[in-house]
Amino acid sequence: MITVEHLTKEFTYYRKATGLRGSLHNIFHRESLTKEAVRDISFSVEEGEMIGFLGPNGAGKTTTLKMLSGILYPTSGSVSVNGFTPWDRSAEFKRQISIVMGQKNQLWWDLPASDSFYLNKCIFGISDSDYRDIVTELAELLDVKELMNVQVRRLSLGERMKMEILAALIHRPKILFLDEPTIGLDLLSQQKIREFLKIYNEQQKTTVIITSHYMADIEALCSRTVIINQGCLVYDGPLKEINQLLGRRKLLSVKTAAPLNAKVWETFGTVREINAAEVILEVAQENVKDAVSAILSNLEIEDFTVTEIPIEESISRFYQKEVLVP
Repeated sequence: MITVEHLTKEFTYYRKATGLRGSLHNIFHRESLTKEAVRDISFSVEEGEMIGFLGPNGAGKTTTLKMLSGILYPTSGSVSVNGFTPWDRSAEFKRQISIVMGQKNQLWWDLPASDSFYLNKCIFGISDSDYRDIVTELAELLDVKELMNVQVRRLSLGERMKMEILAALIHRPKILFLDEPTIGLDLLSQQKIREFLKIYNEQQKTTVIITSHYMADIEALCSRTVIINQGCLVYDGPLKEINQLLGRRKLLSVKTAAPLNAKVWETFGTVREINAAEVILEVAQENVKDAVSAILSNLEIEDFTVTEIPIEESISRFYQKEVLVP
C-alpha cells in the first residue's frame, strides 16, 4: 500500500544576530543554514497494516507524514501511496487518504461538529444515504451520538478528538495517518480512542500509520514499529523484539527480610534502585537463572519477581542510535 524509497527532506533557514545591528547586517549578509529533517529513509507498509512511527521530538516523524500525505514536497527520493505520488495531489489520491494531527483542528470551532461533517460529505461527493450510514456507525462506535449538535468549542479535548477522527473517516479512506491522536487526553479517553481504532482497522482493513509518545497507544495497536532519530531510520521490526536487540536484559525485583548494603547486591547484577529492604537489579537474560539461584541460596528472601525492561526505556535507548539496526 505504501512504499518509501530513499526519502529526504531538507529545510533552508537563516541565522539572525540580535538587535538592530544584527538586523542591518542580515539585509546584506545573511548566513544560510540547512536542516536535514529526513535523511534517506526507506520502508514499506502492507494493506491493512497498522504500524507505529516513533521518534523523539524533532526526529522527522511529522515531516515524513506530511510528505506521505502530499502536504510537503521531498528534496529527493520517491513515495508511492496506493499507486499515487502524494505531492501530485490528484483528486483520486485525496479521496483515499486522511490525516489527523492531534495539535491541529479541522473542525469549525463555533459550529456543531455535524456541520463540519456535512461539509466533508459535500467535498467528497458522498450520497445522502451513505453519509447517514457512515456517520451513524462511527458516532455509535465513538460514543458521541449525543454530542453531534454541540458547538465544537464547548466539547472537552477528548470529545473533540473523537469528532476529529470521525470527520477524517467520513469518506472511508484506505490510508489513515494519525499524528499524536491522543495527546493531552486523560487515560479513559486514550483507551476509548485506541479501542475504536483497533475495531475500525479490523472491520475496514484501513492501513494506518500512527505517531505517539504514549507507548500504551503503540503497544495496544501496533505489532510493528518504525523508529527514526535525527531523520534517520534506526529500527523497523516487531515491537516485542526491541528489548532483545538491546542485549536481552531483565529486571529482578527482590524484597529481603532486612535491609542490605548495595555492595552485597552488586555481586548479583547491576543495581538500578534500592530502597530499604527492596532492590531492583538489571541482569543479562542468560544470567537470570544463576542470579536467582544465588540470591535464594545466600539471602533471606520474602519476595521476588522477574520482568522485562519497560518498553519506554527500550525505545529511549533506540533514540540514541543513528544507524539502522539489522
